[in-house]
Amino acid sequence: MHALRSAFSQVSIGHVIFGLLLVQVQVVASALRWRFTAMRLGETIPATVAVSEYYVASFLNQTLPGGVAGDAIRAYRMRNAGNGGWKGPAKAVVFERLSGQAAFFVLALSGLIAWPFVLGGEEAGRRASLLVLCFLMLVVTLGLVLVVFGHRSSRFRRIKEDVALVFLRRGALAIQFGLSVLAVGSYVATFILASHAVGAPLPWIAALTIIPLCLIAMLVPAGFGGWGTREAAAMALWPLLGATQTEGLAASLVYGGLSLAGALPGLAIITLEAIRGRPRRA
Repeated sequence: MHALRSAFSQVSIGHVIFGLLLVQVQVVASALRWRFTAMRLGETIPATVAVSEYYVASFLNQTLPGGVAGDAIRAYRMRNAGNGGWKGPAKAVVFERLSGQAAFFVLALSGLIAWPFVLGGEEAGRRASLLVLCFLMLVVTLGLVLVVFGHRSSRFRRIKEDVALVFLRRGALAIQFGLSVLAVGSYVATFILASHAVGAPLPWIAALTIIPLCLIAMLVPAGFGGWGTREAAAMALWPLLGATQTEGLAASLVYGGLSLAGALPGLAIITLEAIRGRPRRA
């Protein structure tokens, strides 16, 4: 406990301000990605609405069980935005989240190649190569399943058409890639900042190795917004780069605190709606 208090005592106001700014980059980039995705699916969302609704979803994701409740509520709140009811907004939310998670997994996959440099030894290299191979085989298998069933099912054909619209056609890949890189980069930068703030500066290799794994651990649908699973991952992974378990725990807690504080505009929006007596988009 003394080591944890000592780590927290090193956090400066500069760290907090910079961290909160990085969280705003996360929210805005993700909101614009959602807006672009919705536009490709025929749903028009004003930029200001997309950003404000993403703040609400980000806050709820971190304070409600499962970590995805905010996204479900985001789709529900937008149910009257178009003429098709809730299905269009829900589809846009699903594809937008898919774009973000794909970026996380690509980063983690790239990091597997760097693991031998972290752990050292031929055995680590073989394990990393095996994991990369298994991941690629899984992707190829899923792709083949979609192709085969896509020719037999009208539903799969519609999904394939939506995927092409959202991710491939008319420069969509470049826009999705750019916004996802910006969002994921800000997540990683916030974690690096949090670790530096508690007195455990990380080498650049952490951005490809331990940090993506900590962020992926947040996807486990247990607890509230990744709290707990993220801390457990940080305590296990930080010692691989010469830090202590306590420093990993402290860095993860600071990261969580910055993320929650940065999403507080979502709470303000909900509060104002409650005062007015009705949600803005319902």
